[in-house]
Amino acid sequence: MGRWQPDAPGRLRRAAMELYRERGYDRTTVAEIAARAGLTERTFFRHFADKREVLFAGSIVLQERMVRALAATDDAAVPIDKVAAALAAAAGMLTDREFSRQRQAVIASHRELQERELIKLASLSAALADTLRRGGVIEPTASLTAEAGVAVFKIAFERWIDDRNTRGFADLIEESLAALRAVAAGG
Repeated sequence: MGRWQPDAPGRLRRAAMELYRERGYDRTTVAEIAARAGLTERTFFRHFADKREVLFAGSIVLQERMVRALAATDDAAVPIDKVAAALAAAAGMLTDREFSRQRQAVIASHRELQERELIKLASLSAALADTLRRGGVIEPTASLTAEAGVAVFKIAFERWIDDRNTRGFADLIEESLAALRAVAAGG
């Protein structure tokens, strides 16, 4: 693959994932990722701060999309319905199940990456709660709803990447959200 070909970030992500699976995260270097992608280390660092960011770069975009969707909801909507709109936006963004499976396997095998994932999820919850508060939702409702939304996201995501699953992420989010509502209603 020549250096002139498009989609350097995608090529770097694919190369990194291949190497992480083959050699493990710790034994893979940025130089090896760039070489596998047919690019230079300099190009790698133009797109990613470090080799962890290959796995987490989309988190910021996901958070921004979810916050925008939540902020665009009707002011009269109940908080959980506002968060449901954010979750639907996430479902529209996460479409590559195989990459998500591989990414999660790499994260699960490395403590530092697990911590990074938890930090990203906490940041997502804080951003959703802040958006709810700016929309007039009081505490503790804003924080509880945001945390519940992140829990729904995590449960649906885990079910989506399960090898036995054939259902779409959006369906699993709706189902998990309905289960949360049932639990909250005492069912």
